[in-house]
Amino acid sequence: MAVAELRKNGMMAHLLDALDAGEDIGHYGRLVFAMVARHFLSEEELINYLTKDKDCSETEARSLYHQVQAKDYNPPKRERILEWQQHQDFPICPNADDPDSGNVYKDLQFPEHVYEHISEYYEHKN
Repeated sequence: MAVAELRKNGMMAHLLDALDAGEDIGHYGRLVFAMVARHFLSEEELINYLTKDKDCSETEARSLYHQVQAKDYNPPKRERILEWQQHQDFPICPNADDPDSGNVYKDLQFPEHVYEHISEYYEHKN
């Protein structure tokens, strides 16, 4: 059920398909996946997906998961994803020309604390 929810977003469906195929989605692809999927998957489900990446060991997957959890990273904005994508071969956002592609906030419903954290950030920034 949670994977079906993630598939509502084209970029996340793209990452899930690539992981299912055993592709190396790159460091930033794994980071984006973890930052978003942690709100939908259990720790074990997320780690199992990350380790389908031929370049990600279970130890690395667990470390990434715990880092993202400990720092309570919010899902990244589209602009950040496109920026990170420039540093690796694998296209995290498969259709970078589409302004909605890579916008996880458009298609996915996150827990309320994610939205509260984002609004607090923008209030402090101004």
